[in-house]
Amino acid sequence: MKKESLKARLAAFDILQNVLRKKQALDESFDRHPLIAALEKRDRGFVHVLVATSLRHLGQIDGAIKSCLDRKDDLKAPVMDLLRLGAAQLLFLETASHAAVDTSVQIAASQPQLLPYKGLINAVLRRLSRQGAAFVQKQDGPRLNTPVWLWESWVAAYGAKAARLIAQAHAAQAPLDLSFKGDPAVGAKRVGGMLLPSGTVRLEQQVALETLEGFAAGDFWVQDAAAAMIARLLGDVRGKDVLDLCAAPGGKTLQLAAMGAQVTALDRADKRLARLRDNLARTKLQATLICADAQQYKPAQKADFILLDAPCTATGTIRRHPDIPYLKTKDDVLRLSNLQRELLDYAATHLLSDKGVLVYAVCSLQKQEAEDQIEAFLARYQDFERVPTAAQDLGFAESGELISKQGDLRCLPCFWGKQGGMDGFYAARLRRRG
Repeated sequence: MKKESLKARLAAFDILQNVLRKKQALDESFDRHPLIAALEKRDRGFVHVLVATSLRHLGQIDGAIKSCLDRKDDLKAPVMDLLRLGAAQLLFLETASHAAVDTSVQIAASQPQLLPYKGLINAVLRRLSRQGAAFVQKQDGPRLNTPVWLWESWVAAYGAKAARLIAQAHAAQAPLDLSFKGDPAVGAKRVGGMLLPSGTVRLEQQVALETLEGFAAGDFWVQDAAAAMIARLLGDVRGKDVLDLCAAPGGKTLQLAAMGAQVTALDRADKRLARLRDNLARTKLQATLICADAQQYKPAQKADFILLDAPCTATGTIRRHPDIPYLKTKDDVLRLSNLQRELLDYAATHLLSDKGVLVYAVCSLQKQEAEDQIEAFLARYQDFERVPTAAQDLGFAESGELISKQGDLRCLPCFWGKQGGMDGFYAARLRRRG
């Protein structure tokens, strides 16, 4: 077994523990891990896929492991995590059994806390290599892989059938979506992508962006198909001033700039704005960037158009970030709902002009952060009204399932399933009466 292969699995072992034990985001832990930079590109990709796959199928993996154990008590966390990585390779990544088993046993032998469990790890993984596939076929993957609090919230919000479809969508890695400055049909041909009805160009396989034709010239940026619909709710903003609140990492800022708006993009994290600054330079688009807290921002003039893409639990992006179910809790929904209410109130009373339009958006599947938030806002502010979304606003002849009965944009990960799905997003358009 190559040293690089063992180092890759050691890095994956550390990163999985960082996510599940230290509640550290997968991408953050990956970027910071000291072994990652020393690995070849292929091995770095394997590390990320291995940890992401373990998280996507965690419930199934745990069920399979426990079926191979005679003991009733729980295993120590590091032992369980090492078994999870081995099981993910055997059950979902089609890794050769000898590679998955042998490297797991080598890692156990190299660490004092795992050494006493070396025999158990070997036995469990060898049994899974023989019987695991048949066991997985009998499992209810969508239910097992979704934490109870999330499952129950989705059933309450969308019904049991939709909750299952959402969870099924989360089991697959999301495709790569691009927004183009120019004609997306031309862009799709240049990069070999699929043109979606919304104008997003989709690549089914993950690729290095810098290798795509047009990247260096700044012809496109990464933006999920659902996220790319949000800015359109502001309507024709060519030549208009638009305030983009909580703007980083900046996909919607780039989109608004490409639509011809005079954009002021505000975010409290300068580190996050740096990425937007780089993308503006690459795409040769213009926007004014301001590092400030949205609730303390006092512009010289109130805005006629505001886009508030509020901080949220991001449960609509689980297919891209499978660590979210294990980083967020019910308490986060409540905490972030309170912050969203404060941001909405401040934007409506201090930042929006008398005739202004405000689009509120979250990449969350939780109703408390979305539909419930807007109903409560409209109850507090009688001088505001909802402006229903129409198919034409999104650039479609027919919107299908994307627009709710209330007239808001509501995307679910299971929508457009044949084309690869989309992120879960919600957006409502608000306007002062009269």
